[in-house]
Amino acid sequence: MRLLKTVHSWLGVVVLPWVIIIGLTGLFLNHERLVMGWLEGEAYDETQFEVWPGAAPVTQDQARALAEGLYPGVTLKLSGDTAYHGREAAIFEAGEAQVIVALATGHYWIKTDLSRVTHAPDGTVLEHRTYWEGIFKRLHEQGWLTRAFGTWLADITAAAMVVFGLSGIVLFLMPRLRRRQNRRRMRTAATS
Repeated sequence: MRLLKTVHSWLGVVVLPWVIIIGLTGLFLNHERLVMGWLEGEAYDETQFEVWPGAAPVTQDQARALAEGLYPGVTLKLSGDTAYHGREAAIFEAGEAQVIVALATGHYWIKTDLSRVTHAPDGTVLEHRTYWEGIFKRLHEQGWLTRAFGTWLADITAAAMVVFGLSGIVLFLMPRLRRRQNRRRMRTAATS
């Protein structure tokens, strides 16, 4: 019983951060609109791109030069997609990120699985958008933001939570069963 209490206590301490993460991300997944109302900032107006000071058409080669300047030494791969947000664009894969250049105006986006940053042609940041849905889903499924551990961390946490729950049930029931047995013994002894 002492060993079970020790295991249960330490599992509680180790698993607690992921229990909180799973609880919060589960709340988000069930009430996405409510949570997103608190997290999302104001959107910028892309209709202003054409009249933006310094906006000018760029060629695909100029777009590649821009992407290479942002990710020096990274091999860029041109995506087969040619449009982004309804605009003709050159989309370059740069490892985990994408550089998307609007060919009509020179505006560009740097996009990852978890965020997107919108830039004016001169490099000024117009918007930084966090993809909260992706963050919460990844935390809920993997227990971690990067894919470095795959689902191992979440799987270990799930197994630990099962052991934690089962040991909690045993720790809850054992004293009650013992008391019940003691009462029966006392009644049996009193009647004999």
